[in-house]
Amino acid sequence: MRPRKRLLAGILIAAAVAAAAAWWWTGRATPVEWRTGEVTRGPVEVTVTSTGSLQALTTVEVGTQVSGTIAALYADFNSQVTKGQVIARIDTTLLHAALQDARSGLERAAAQEALARAERDRMRTLHQRDLVSRSDLEAAESAHRVAAANVSSARAQVARAGINLRYAIITSPIDGIVLSRDVDIGQTVAASLSAPTLFVIAEDLSRMRVQASVDEADIGRLREGQKASFTVDAYPDTVFTGVVEQVRLQPQVVQNVVSYDVLLRAENPDLRLMPGMTASLSIVTDRREDALRIPAAALRFLPPGETPDPSSRGRRAAGQGRVHLLEDGTLRAVTVQTGLSDGNRVEVLAVADGVELLPGMRVVTGTVSP
Repeated sequence: MRPRKRLLAGILIAAAVAAAAAWWWTGRATPVEWRTGEVTRGPVEVTVTSTGSLQALTTVEVGTQVSGTIAALYADFNSQVTKGQVIARIDTTLLHAALQDARSGLERAAAQEALARAERDRMRTLHQRDLVSRSDLEAAESAHRVAAANVSSARAQVARAGINLRYAIITSPIDGIVLSRDVDIGQTVAASLSAPTLFVIAEDLSRMRVQASVDEADIGRLREGQKASFTVDAYPDTVFTGVVEQVRLQPQVVQNVVSYDVLLRAENPDLRLMPGMTASLSIVTDRREDALRIPAAALRFLPPGETPDPSSRGRRAAGQGRVHLLEDGTLRAVTVQTGLSDGNRVEVLAVADGVELLPGMRVVTGTVSP
């Protein structure tokens, strides 16, 4: 029995030591330290973010309607051009020959028409004297009409050959800058079913357009005239501004994700923005200039040991929430009516429970881990 008594005594001693240790550590527990955020006044913006690409307002592909060999180029990459300026010329040897052949054809047709007209007049005279039949006269008149039609066709051939000759001189259709040149001197271009592209010319790059893709969940908040800001990788420290110009109705569906194209207009006076750059956009859909603001984390804070109210999520969606003020080391829950939110700060429209929320006061946003 003695060994059992010793074992029991050991257990009792161990339990007493554990209880004493627990009491000692509990007595030395660090009080809860609260993390707080300041109530402030200032602007609150609601934005829609997206990415897009920069484009010129107008981009024209300059081609050719005639085939031939490039004889001369008068513009290159980045060349400034004006409307009507000659930028290329196609060799005109064959085109001049075609024009001369068309003129010769017109002369032949005119000679044949004159002969047919004279024959018609002669047959009319003979028919009046009953020397030829009516069918002979009608045959002569028909031959004259065919000859006259051949003259008209020959004139059209001459006009077409002259137009093709003029098309050998390539001019710029707009004032702008050459973005690309797709041909070299000596290269043969063939205009068959479609006109080959020789140059791509962009209109004045001092004004640019941003084409962005916006998710269907956000497109309902966008309107023409809304302000936007964006950055590009080439100038990460510079914020550029723009205005929503158009919200297109045509949906874009990629892997069952629906989005819509939105066009923004942006000024580019220093020409730093270039076509093709990727822009990270932020479009302002609503803004309050002088709002009473609290940190968004204050609405998400839940005191230790308190279980979330299942209906709290619905209240927050309806514009209500609860924040906690720190008064003499204790928490005081206050119900607030919320307005706009930029994700970090939330506008407070009204405060319940007779509490006045003023700038400079602090609301609890969390606890500081020991």
